[in-house]
Amino acid sequence: MNTPLYDIANLQCSKLVTNLYSTSFSLGIKSLHKKFRLPIYAIYGFVRYADEIVDTFHDKDKSLLLKEFKAETYLAIERGISLNPILHSFQLVVNEYKIEKELTEAFLYSMEVDLSQTEHSDNSYQIYIYGSAEVVGLMCLRVFCEGNEAQYQHLKPFAQKLGAAFQKVNFLRDVKSDFQERGRTYFPNVNFTHFTTQAKKQIEDDIQSDFDEAYKGIVQLPIGARFGVYLAYIYYKSLFKKIKSLPISTIQNTRVRIPNEEKFWLFLQSWFKYRFI
Repeated sequence: MNTPLYDIANLQCSKLVTNLYSTSFSLGIKSLHKKFRLPIYAIYGFVRYADEIVDTFHDKDKSLLLKEFKAETYLAIERGISLNPILHSFQLVVNEYKIEKELTEAFLYSMEVDLSQTEHSDNSYQIYIYGSAEVVGLMCLRVFCEGNEAQYQHLKPFAQKLGAAFQKVNFLRDVKSDFQERGRTYFPNVNFTHFTTQAKKQIEDDIQSDFDEAYKGIVQLPIGARFGVYLAYIYYKSLFKKIKSLPISTIQNTRVRIPNEEKFWLFLQSWFKYRFI
């Protein structure tokens, strides 16, 4: 990337946001080749800010804030500059790696859905998963492939599966905040007031299938991206394993986490396993 001082300053803001909000993704990004780190920080910072608008600013006009954020995003991409550090960083990556407008549109649409829709049909659930998670994986894949279109198209379905797996694990992890605090139910035909073991098992089987497919793509990623993505995969698989082992009552009343010290050991274990991938 062409990085004059102004660009570097803004990209460092995206890095700061990522490090503050997500230990897991921060460690994964730090495990990427140096050339990929700032672009992925920029993507995560953009995603994080949009998500923050719809999930956190309860005493503000969220609809107006998201509308303005959306307009500023497209203007930044068109102009190639923004005085909003997060949007300036994002437009740098979008324009450098030719990230399709459709991916940004799909993501922002899913954020808009969160402002008004609290339950999902099978169709709206698939659309939401695509926009909120799969396209983020595709944005990152654009960076990793560095213009290699054939490689991107080949790895595209695997990147989507990994994004979907991460998001579905998040849904299970965040049942307490999403359902009890925000009134949202993402999984179709699931009643969290009467959440059954069978329903939990069906969701878990679906997530496992996504993880299995995603792994097939991880081992084919460009070498500079492979370990960082693999590490994020391991962190989420560990979180998923922990969620699977817990009773429904715990899922409904606690936000399940992987302690930082456990993440450290996962990092070490992953490094040794990665050497044989």
